[in-house]
Amino acid sequence: MTNISFSKQAPTLLVLLAAGCLTSMTGGIIAPVFPEIVEQLRIDPGWAGTLVSIHTLMTALSSPVLGVLADRIGKVKVLIFSLVCYGLFGAAGGLMQSFDSLLLMRALLGVSNGGIAAASIGLLGGMYEGESRSRVMGYATSALATASIIFPLLGGWVGSAHWRFAFCLYVLALPVALAATLVLRKRKFQQATTLDLKNTQNLSTSLLKPSVLMLFLGLALASAMFYVVIVYAPLYFKAAIGADTVINGAILASRAIGAAIASVVAASLLAKRFGVTPAIGMGFGLMALTLITIPHLEHVQLALFAALLFGMGFGIVMPNLYSILSDLSPVNQRSGILAIGTGISSLGQFLSPVFLGPIWKSSGEVVFYVAGAVGIVICCLSLLKSVTSNQ
Repeated sequence: MTNISFSKQAPTLLVLLAAGCLTSMTGGIIAPVFPEIVEQLRIDPGWAGTLVSIHTLMTALSSPVLGVLADRIGKVKVLIFSLVCYGLFGAAGGLMQSFDSLLLMRALLGVSNGGIAAASIGLLGGMYEGESRSRVMGYATSALATASIIFPLLGGWVGSAHWRFAFCLYVLALPVALAATLVLRKRKFQQATTLDLKNTQNLSTSLLKPSVLMLFLGLALASAMFYVVIVYAPLYFKAAIGADTVINGAILASRAIGAAIASVVAASLLAKRFGVTPAIGMGFGLMALTLITIPHLEHVQLALFAALLFGMGFGIVMPNLYSILSDLSPVNQRSGILAIGTGISSLGQFLSPVFLGPIWKSSGEVVFYVAGAVGIVICCLSLLKSVTSNQ
């Protein structure tokens, strides 16, 4: 699409960024109050993590389907409907009285989350090309990281009165849906990135490229390590240093601050200075080292600093992975491939507590060492690949 000035695109861009920010609060809102939910609903520790991550599985399953549907019937329609469902299902979670019913609401919230992610990314990707698209994706990453700072703090603050009150924050999706109806329906979007269902063979060819598969694996593993902090760090810090919902919210917000700083500044600078692959390896290494330090943190200040560094590592990894994936995607398949990448990232978040939940239940803090070891292996492989490719 022909580049248009950002000032003329401002209302549309702001609505899409607001919608995208909601996807970052799906788990961030309840993470600070998660220990209270586990305690009051008497949830088995081995399965407790799925309550935070079930929405990621549904996002993984729904975002590719809804991405294709958005290309067929219109991204704006899918976005508005998903926003309304997001607000209703999210708030309804606060009314649930059992693990099973709350898990169901979280699953439906995840489907809505998938629709928002697929439609908003598709619209942003189709509005700009070239350098302008890179700038907008940088804005989107920064906005998501900023939202990840705000919502854990809000969730911890509102949930300090009672954990059920934190779920009321999901109704913020309803005014965003209204804004989308008023702003987005006034303009027609060029279907430059429409995924033609007749070209499924070409799409399969693109998806099965080794380089694309490696990017998908990187997204999944980075997201799995990320969710170790979301799910198990609040439980650990409550037991180890007596962290309440407000402190846990601040720790999670520090992680997001680091991600925001790195995604805007460090990610591109490291990629230009050392290359994209070494930059990704450095990001994984920083995430791994900070995960390993968690069992040794006995003060809130140290926990906040470690969370900040972890977020910086994550902020270096994710933008570079998505940038490469976008560059490798044909223009007419970009919306669908990016949606699949988002889905695989969400799948990694879901599988994290599925595999690590039994370790947490039996060995507690060992879960941080296991996740850290995965990051170190990826870091070493990335750096080794860079060295061998330069020889």
